[in-house]
Amino acid sequence: MPKLPKGMKRRRSAYYLRRIKSGREVWTPLGSDYTEACRMLRELKRERVVVNTGNVSELAKLWLESYIATGRNVKGQSVARQRVDDYLKPFMGAHVANRIKRDDLRRYRLWLENKDISLQTVAHILGDARCFFRWAEDSGYIDRAPIPTRMLPRIQERPPDRLTDEEVDAMQHIPDPWGFAVRLGLETGLRWGEMQRAKASDVVEGVLTVSQTKSGRVRRVPLDAGLLSEIRAHVGLLLPFRDPSVFARKVRRLSRVARFHPHQLRHTFACRWLESDGSLVALQELLGHASITTTQRYARLTDAAVKLEAERVMGNRMGNIRYSTT
Repeated sequence: MPKLPKGMKRRRSAYYLRRIKSGREVWTPLGSDYTEACRMLRELKRERVVVNTGNVSELAKLWLESYIATGRNVKGQSVARQRVDDYLKPFMGAHVANRIKRDDLRRYRLWLENKDISLQTVAHILGDARCFFRWAEDSGYIDRAPIPTRMLPRIQERPPDRLTDEEVDAMQHIPDPWGFAVRLGLETGLRWGEMQRAKASDVVEGVLTVSQTKSGRVRRVPLDAGLLSEIRAHVGLLLPFRDPSVFARKVRRLSRVARFHPHQLRHTFACRWLESDGSLVALQELLGHASITTTQRYARLTDAAVKLEAERVMGNRMGNIRYSTT
């Protein structure tokens, strides 16, 4: 069966045009013959007059109350609401939604890039704008989503922000409970929120079960014997910390590692896993990534490891080459 044209739906053997009128879903029958249905669809679209369904602010409110409320967690809903209030509404909130053009979104990007925010934040805000307009089109509030090509800025990939061996050594030996928290992060690769929620009862037969994850998938992390013996001395939550910034400041003071932040523990775990010849597939499971592509970007080998490997390979392949001295 060929791919149905935009707006056409099939129910059993009949075809329909799905539209939204005055906020209500309307299905117009097109018959059971596909060729005839396509002809009728083209005629209806030519005759179609799009009703003014409100400005961007009004539609954004509906988007937050329906799509975002059911598709994102509490934190994601809060972030989306903040982006609408701080950026989308001030720039185009009063504009009629169905009259927004691609150039308006290009100007929106330029306006954001002149703000005192990072390019990564600009990309996230534009991603929400793209999601909003596609929802408005799919729901029938606008005729077509005005998404331009190359809407999002290109973000330069950064190397993983890992700790050096010297920094790891300095941090592992600070007093508990801060030292224990550092060791837990370095040995498991857990995110800060996952470390906060981890309990001693989550450990069964040397494996820590992580149930509340970013991806929504349960994962199991095997524990080192040394860390396992430390966990057995705990009851309830493994960590007494709630604010990551307060924890980071204390660790910096005790270890004298001035650049430390908690997510570096996860980066360091991933890098050291690969440097120890651990497989990428296993690392993906341990980190809880839905795509192995994310794992590849997350845990690049260090320059030192690449240099050693290059020297070994080049030594084997080029050892017989004779270079001229003249």
